[in-house]
Amino acid sequence: MTTSRPGPPPPAAAPTAHTDTATGGGIATGTGIDAAATRPAGTTGPARGGHRLPASGRLTVLGNPGHRRVTLFAAAARAAGLPEPTVLPWIDVLHGTHRLPGGSLVRIESPGEDEAVDALLRGPALGDGYAPTRVEGGAAWYARVTTALRALEQAPGVRLLGDPGEIAVMFDKRRTHALLSAAGVPVPRALGGAAVTGWEDLRERLAVAGLRRVFLKPSHGSSASGVVALEFGPRGQVQATTSVELAGGELHNSLQVRRYRDEPVVAELVDRLAPDGLHVEQWVPKAAQSGRSADLRVVVIAGRATHVVVRTSPQPMTNLHLGGSRGSLALAREAAGPAWPALLETAERAARCFPNSPMVGVDVLPVADWRRALVGEVNAFGDLLPNLTGLPGGPAEGLDTYAAQLAALLLPGPGQDPTHHPGTEQPR
Repeated sequence: MTTSRPGPPPPAAAPTAHTDTATGGGIATGTGIDAAATRPAGTTGPARGGHRLPASGRLTVLGNPGHRRVTLFAAAARAAGLPEPTVLPWIDVLHGTHRLPGGSLVRIESPGEDEAVDALLRGPALGDGYAPTRVEGGAAWYARVTTALRALEQAPGVRLLGDPGEIAVMFDKRRTHALLSAAGVPVPRALGGAAVTGWEDLRERLAVAGLRRVFLKPSHGSSASGVVALEFGPRGQVQATTSVELAGGELHNSLQVRRYRDEPVVAELVDRLAPDGLHVEQWVPKAAQSGRSADLRVVVIAGRATHVVVRTSPQPMTNLHLGGSRGSLALAREAAGPAWPALLETAERAARCFPNSPMVGVDVLPVADWRRALVGEVNAFGDLLPNLTGLPGGPAEGLDTYAAQLAALLLPGPGQDPTHHPGTEQPR
């Protein structure tokens, strides 16, 4: 994997949404995106799906000021010759104190990793026991985020890069699984029916289904928060592998993966996770790389798989903050051999279930020695992959995930897949 070209030094702080953003900016080249060459002269360019940039060429980013998601996207915009994006703070949207000028085109970023925002989203549900490390409160977080996005969608003259309805599905793992399954996208077997109410309900239903190894995933969680790899031994022994720490009757995220083997402790863990909703799916043995479990995060932009990162770990969860590490893309392609294009196509099929989302991050679970794949999750904000450039020979070669999304946005042709040109085969 090559690194992305460094951008120019960061300018002064980005304007916020309540400031005047009518000034424009010139068009620069030499960064992998020739913005002037990708749109008709004299226009600001139609965005994918019929969107056009505002007259100033300035995008607005709904995000947390100073977060690297916001700053990395801003660097990509500057490199593309666009003005510094306006930042619409999530905290202002949640307080209802924001205002946007008519014609604003808003990119939606994650509200995560900001304690003040998190306290607004989950604090009322957790009360005096609120702490940013708490696992619980996912249902309240989900309700407030989706309500805020729907309200923003209804604001006069505001256009969104992204679809609040599709984001709501992606942040509900049960709904995502059902949507993918109905579309014929391969997914792990899941426990259907009513939501799990607690440990006794879960244990009974798993026995009926004949499932002895499963993942428990909070329906509205992310970054492996609250995820439990649960398995039963031949004599009914139970083991739960998770990064959740039980402390004083509360669940807290930690960076340490631990194993619980005492059934009353496992029961308490499940009972405390269940009220926010649980998605339960079969624990499928994934392919390996260098003796470590491996999966893929595939970024799909404008319908095409553009970026891939291999994640490996000695633990069931491959998240990098839990001890996972980036694996070798070359080794993964070699192991998959002729099946490699099919693995990418699996991610693209999952992305097609979200046609109004210009970008999704698809977690692909390679199985059968890399010969086929299942889709684990689809992530609305799955593009935070610093220093990762596009697949060699692909439509985003040499571009990081943010530059690739801007390139797709600036290409002309509403409704046209801007990374795929009919009659041209793009090597993968």
